[in-house]
Amino acid sequence: MRAIKQRLQQPLTDKTVNSAFSRRKFLTKIGTGAGLLVAQSMTQALATTKESAVANTRFTKDDLPMSSSNDSYVLPTIPPTLKCAIPTIETRLFASSNVGSNDARNQLALQRLACAGFKVANPTIVSRQYLRFAGTDGQRASDLQNIATGAIAAPKLLLGVRGGYGAMRLLPLIDWQTLGRIMQERGTILAGFSDVTAIQCALLAKGGMSSLAAPMLYSEFGKTKPDDVSCRQFVAALSNPNLNISVQSVDLTSKQLPIILADDEAQTLNGTIWGGNLSVVSALAGSPYLPRINGGIVFLEDVGEQPYRIERMLYNLYLSGVFKGQQAIVFGALSGTGEDSYDARYDVATVIRQLHKLTGLPIYSGMSFGHIERKHSFPLGAQCQISLNMQGGYTLSFTDYPTIQANTINSAGLWQTG
Repeated sequence: MRAIKQRLQQPLTDKTVNSAFSRRKFLTKIGTGAGLLVAQSMTQALATTKESAVANTRFTKDDLPMSSSNDSYVLPTIPPTLKCAIPTIETRLFASSNVGSNDARNQLALQRLACAGFKVANPTIVSRQYLRFAGTDGQRASDLQNIATGAIAAPKLLLGVRGGYGAMRLLPLIDWQTLGRIMQERGTILAGFSDVTAIQCALLAKGGMSSLAAPMLYSEFGKTKPDDVSCRQFVAALSNPNLNISVQSVDLTSKQLPIILADDEAQTLNGTIWGGNLSVVSALAGSPYLPRINGGIVFLEDVGEQPYRIERMLYNLYLSGVFKGQQAIVFGALSGTGEDSYDARYDVATVIRQLHKLTGLPIYSGMSFGHIERKHSFPLGAQCQISLNMQGGYTLSFTDYPTIQANTINSAGLWQTG
């Protein structure tokens, strides 16, 4: 513990990382590809490149299946007529999990960010790699820890590069309390989802700071065709201090459920919303990095898990006492769940009804966020009001979170494909 505390007090640099990990013979590959192309170069076409595509039926924790059925990934050209904003929004990337393996896709995503008005200070981190990760543990932790130590000034936006796995390895290496304080003073927004849930939970639990459940650099903005709805909603969540999201359908969670599962008539609720990816939240149970919020509203989503596995993770949270003192549970998309391998009758609806029976909490389903297209970004760790709406669904209203001035963002730059 003393060694960890001493490390937290020192800026993490390539030199300290190399010395710390040399004894373990960690191999680090630092890419030397092109850096960020500024907005003025957006009229130039990118060279066509290929990447092995993920089959349409395969679901992963960090990316949606590719929309193309081809066996190659072709990057588009940027239209020469696109008007780009001058990048002024101070932005830094953090790469806490998987490496973004296709450099051309990374560069396209960086160009789109620049065109939208985001001035990325550290674009070269997209080239880092150690094993499956976007750098060694020390390198990846330094993306956040160097802000906590003051070695790097806090930006306005901290954007995750990609999900997958690896963020949990970093949690003991970061001074979350100091990082949270600095982010609050600066009004910094940390954005991401999936495996980044571990970062967001730790930031809230130990640093008292909110974040944004949102698309990420490689996973969304580097796509052949970024989802314009997800991009628009990303900008809305960044810039609107009074965000509202209405839910009218339960389909993203389970068609076999009511939109609100409650013993009594649903009432307006107010509390701090927290959570994220179910697999990650469940893995944090019992650790100091999982928020313990009195009167909270728990949000959960996941992808590619069979119903019994979803229930096992929910039981882990229940048996750990996580749902005690909470007001409600909100489910986003439970995508790619498929059928139970033992009994097809055992479905997501059965699992969630059992959770309601166990906890007695009202359960709201169908929230449009998760490993899906057309997702609505929203703040975690902010105040949330849940109320019935006139269309027979419910509305989530968010307050008390940092934002960016809307007139500094050129939304269309995030999804233009040529």
